[in-house]
Amino acid sequence: MALRSKLNPLLRANNDTGFGTTSAGNTGRFVNRNGSFNVRRRGVAFWNRYSVYNILLSMNATKFILIVFSFFIVTNILFTFIYIAIGIDQFSGFAETEVLKKDAELFFFSAQTFTTVGYGRINPIGFSANLVASIEALAGLLSFAVMTGLLYGRFVRPRANLLFSDFAVVAPYKDITGLMFRFVSIKDKHSLTDVSVRVNVGMNVMENGRPVYKFYDLELERNRIDSLPMNLTVVHPIDEKSPLYNYNAEDMEVADVELYVLVRAYDDVYNSTVQQRTSYIYNEIVHGEKFVPMYHESADGNTTIVDLDKINETIEMKLPALKPV
Repeated sequence: MALRSKLNPLLRANNDTGFGTTSAGNTGRFVNRNGSFNVRRRGVAFWNRYSVYNILLSMNATKFILIVFSFFIVTNILFTFIYIAIGIDQFSGFAETEVLKKDAELFFFSAQTFTTVGYGRINPIGFSANLVASIEALAGLLSFAVMTGLLYGRFVRPRANLLFSDFAVVAPYKDITGLMFRFVSIKDKHSLTDVSVRVNVGMNVMENGRPVYKFYDLELERNRIDSLPMNLTVVHPIDEKSPLYNYNAEDMEVADVELYVLVRAYDDVYNSTVQQRTSYIYNEIVHGEKFVPMYHESADGNTTIVDLDKINETIEMKLPALKPV
C-alpha cells in the first residue's frame, strides 16, 4: 500500500513541534509512553551529555532508594579497606580479638564516622587514621547535604499525576468517526483546573513525489475544560479537515502515524502549572472499539465513584465504510 498525498490541500503542517521535518524512514518513535523524548544524543563525551542531578531527581522512588543505600554501603566499604590498609594498630577500643571481626568493627566505625554519630568505643589514635576519619566525616556531611537537597527536590517537584489509556481508539462519532483516548487524575486531593489538551500527529505523506514526515495539529471536540474531577475522553473528529480522513489501520501503519499528546493544568496543591506528555503510535490505535464509562454512582447515591482500573475498557463498535480513495 503506497503513501497518500495530503487529501486536503488546505491543511497546514505544524513546524513548531521541535522535531523538525525529516524524510520518511529516518526516525523512530519521538515520544515514549511515559512522556519522555525518545531521543539519544551522540558526538560528545558521556559526562557532558548527562546530568546526575536530573537523573536522580526524575528516576522512580525504588531506584532512588537503592542508589542511596548502595552509595552508603559502597562508600563505607571503601573507607573500611583504607582503614585496614593503614593498620588496625592505629585504632583502639576493639571488643573483638579475631581479625575478621575487627574488620567488621572498622566497617561500623566507618558508618558512624560517615554519619557523624560517633559512639566513641573505637577511636583513631594514629595520625593517618585521624586524617582519613576527618576526610570521611567531611565527605559524610557533604553527601547528606546533597541527599537532603535531592529528597526535598523530589518531594516538592510538581507532577500532573495523570493516567492515560494504554491505547487510542477509532470509534463512531456522530455521523462520522472520531479518534479518541482518555486520561484521569489519580490523586484524590489534587484539584486540577484550567485543563488544556493539545494533540499533534506525525505521519509520512507524499509531497512533490517523495515521502516526507509531516506534523499536523489535530482539531479536538474540546481542547479545554474548567476542572478535572473525573476522567476526560479526548475526541478528534475525523472529517474532511482531518489529516487522518479516510485512513484505516493499514494506512496508519504505512504512514507511520504517531500522536503526540500534551496536557497542561493548574494544580491547587502545588500552586503551580503542571504538565504531562504521552504518545500513541499506529499499533496503539485500535479501530472499531469505543471506551465505556468508567464512573458510577455509589451505593448510597451520595458520591460518584471513578474506577481507575477501567480506563482501558472498551466495547466493539462497527465503523462506517471508508470512501474510495
